[in-house]
Amino acid sequence: MRADPAMAEDEEGTLSMKKVYPDPGAALAGLLRDGMTIMAGGFGLCGIPDELIDAIQASGVKDLTIVSNNAGIDGVGLGKLLDTRQVKKMISSYVGENKEFARQYLGGELEIEFNPQGTLAERIRAGGAGIPAFFTKTGVGTKVAEGKEVREFDGESYVMERGLFADLAIVHAWKGDTEGNLVYRKTARNFNPMMATAAEVTVAQVENLVQPGEIDPDHIHTPGIFIGRIIHVPVREKRIEQRTVRKRKEPEAAAAGGGQI
Repeated sequence: MRADPAMAEDEEGTLSMKKVYPDPGAALAGLLRDGMTIMAGGFGLCGIPDELIDAIQASGVKDLTIVSNNAGIDGVGLGKLLDTRQVKKMISSYVGENKEFARQYLGGELEIEFNPQGTLAERIRAGGAGIPAFFTKTGVGTKVAEGKEVREFDGESYVMERGLFADLAIVHAWKGDTEGNLVYRKTARNFNPMMATAAEVTVAQVENLVQPGEIDPDHIHTPGIFIGRIIHVPVREKRIEQRTVRKRKEPEAAAAGGGQI
């Protein structure tokens, strides 16, 4: 069973599920061990479960296999776990913007399993759906297909990819209720929803925590059945991975050009 909420007695003395924990350390208690596989949601620095990543770093657990679209940046997000040498292997799509990642990989200290971005997303979705493997045209004839089964369908070649399933998934949601029903915003929907379904236990950090019934059922992205534990993180720093802006024109230059940029 993926969800493993604590059990508590309500005012009437009956047992009920308690999914909300007071802090990240408590939410991860009893779940972490050396050598485990962890899925970490987010895209770049958007929608990453940063509070839970900090708690994993503080725990000292090591030899981790991390499934994530990227490895954060130096000193931020999953980059923190790289700094403390807690990661043995990354299963990722994009690993730029992180000098420590590059240093460890080029030095033979870190194993990497690269995936095309869509293939990575589908491997995770398949794992959550109980699909052990699937065939895709992406990567056929490239290094991506080396060592993998290639089969022909309707005259076209396809490479077999395995589904991914983790011991633990950590995700970030914009809104959630105390039963674990989650809503993600914008780019945070790229990997968080499928990861929430593809692990033995999923722990979610939620910006806006509400009571059951306060979220329109049609707006729910992840049903609470997939979520085992929740922490409330109402205030958090939202970083921009790369800020790119155009140079502003001086007022005189703008006036001379009729205000056109």
